Amino acid sequence: MTPHPPEAESALARLFAEERRNGRAAWFSVPGGSTLFSAGEPSDQLYFLSAGRLGAFRREEGQDSQFVGLIRPGEPTGEMALIAGSPHSASVVALRDSEVLSLPGPLFFEAANRDPKVMTELARLMILRARQAATHSAVGEPSVFGFIGESRAVAVRELVEAIGQRMEALGYSTVVCGSEALSAPTEWFSNVERDHDFVLYAAEADEGAWRALIDRQVDRLFRVGRGGDPAPVVLQKASAPLQNQKLIDLVLLHPAGGGGPEGSEAWLAATSAARLFHMRQGDEADIKRMARVLTGQSVGLVLSGGGARAYAHIGAIRALREHNVPIDFVGGCSMGAIIAGGLAAGWDDAEMTARIRRAFVDSSPLDDIAFPFIAMIRGQKVRDRLYEHFGDLQIADLWLPFFCVSSNLTTGSYQIHRSGRLRRALRASISLPGVLPPVTQGPNVLVDGAVMKNFPADIMRALQLGPVVGVDVSRGRSIAAEDVKRPASIWKWLLSGEWRSGPPIVSVLMRSATVTVGRDLAASREATDLLITPILERIDLRDWRAFDPAVEAGYVAAQKALNGLNKPVTSLRRRLSHWERRQTAPVVLPL
Repeated sequence: MTPHPPEAESALARLFAEERRNGRAAWFSVPGGSTLFSAGEPSDQLYFLSAGRLGAFRREEGQDSQFVGLIRPGEPTGEMALIAGSPHSASVVALRDSEVLSLPGPLFFEAANRDPKVMTELARLMILRARQAATHSAVGEPSVFGFIGESRAVAVRELVEAIGQRMEALGYSTVVCGSEALSAPTEWFSNVERDHDFVLYAAEADEGAWRALIDRQVDRLFRVGRGGDPAPVVLQKASAPLQNQKLIDLVLLHPAGGGGPEGSEAWLAATSAARLFHMRQGDEADIKRMARVLTGQSVGLVLSGGGARAYAHIGAIRALREHNVPIDFVGGCSMGAIIAGGLAAGWDDAEMTARIRRAFVDSSPLDDIAFPFIAMIRGQKVRDRLYEHFGDLQIADLWLPFFCVSSNLTTGSYQIHRSGRLRRALRASISLPGVLPPVTQGPNVLVDGAVMKNFPADIMRALQLGPVVGVDVSRGRSIAAEDVKRPASIWKWLLSGEWRSGPPIVSVLMRSATVTVGRDLAASREATDLLITPILERIDLRDWRAFDPAVEAGYVAAQKALNGLNKPVTSLRRRLSHWERRQTAPVVLPL
């Protein structure tokens, strides 16, 4: 585990050191969990972190606070807003007890005029930040992770050593530290974090003092429990910064060769974890997945809604598997959510094909037409089929991290489903207004996610740091004049069986509910690193028998997109190691 050489002192570091000696730069401490500045506040200072760790967070409508990036010792923050003369666009919080220098704007500009290298360095920083913002990358990704055991039956150090070895194989200098470092001085932690791309701290369940120490030392914390065990009633609380900023994840280890996860919802509630990862004991694929998650090479797959056109997702998934593209996170909307749910539950290609055929192709899910008090369809057949294929499975018990979206008509925003009963979340996600009855959740009325976010790639981007692959089946002609013509003969329409797809008004309702504003669709597509857009113009949204041509279209489109890449999908967002950065460009410190 080879360390990298220390970085050269930057022009900004020299400037702040000189201004502090002159008494013009103020020094102060920021306790862990405290806010340095908040989004919307005026910017009149440039800050420089001398010790500790700061995190930048931004809150988007309908979502929790999103991690934007880390500020490490030797790095500035607040320069974009200061130079632009605008309010801060994100909040900066101390993730650990930190020491900060601040310099008023006028004094900074005066000092910078004396050393042109300072403004050159800042210009590079702002260009880097702008590029990363354009690709939705986090600035200064987390590099220090803690794993703490919540069960004596779990060997945390052994697990973390295996993950660290796979991270090394991906080209990063990685070190694993255990309780032997408990008595190390503060400088030791700073040095080991500076000298490696990644640092993994491991604590067993009975190492209380060491657990408490690493809890205050990491960028993100993983609680490790044994799958199938009852969730602990009382847990040692994590540090306020990690807890408040939702930087705590859960790993549940399962016996090799055992059944599927059970009871994970209680573990999620007990740990307040932001994400849940299931791993099988000694399973090489699961260990590699965690290595990708930590290094930002995990792949998130997003599947859009689109009625019967969503069959194309099955072909796209088959092509991804043929190209050995790992799928580490999965999310979707409407029919895309159903296929994503099957993928997260562990369905292979054959099972996916068989189940979707049985549920949607062999007989129409939209032929239980009702008197339209609330919707054209009673929805009982849809409920029965969701129960047949997903039963009472909880989202927390899926093998892969999963989400789907619905539209909350009560609050006027989209709703993300990441816990609870899977079939209920899917039922909400596919409830097209006027076609299927809505789902109620307390006082809230939930309908199809496509109404507000048909292609939730930006939600996947906020969930994980790796590349996002999106399959969007909403592109192209969806409805034309011939689709809404009144049948020449009602009797012929009935005898032909066309009524099983629903009357023409169903096409109108489906398309009306899934029309996405161009700006919103463009933003979602920009969040993807690989966008797959099958050609589906000839397939009607309610043509549930068009299974084979839709699957083939998805397969062809995915093959074309994958063959056009000049690097593996996992490398589309690959962060450079310290060694690689030195070989390719001058040292540029992230914002």
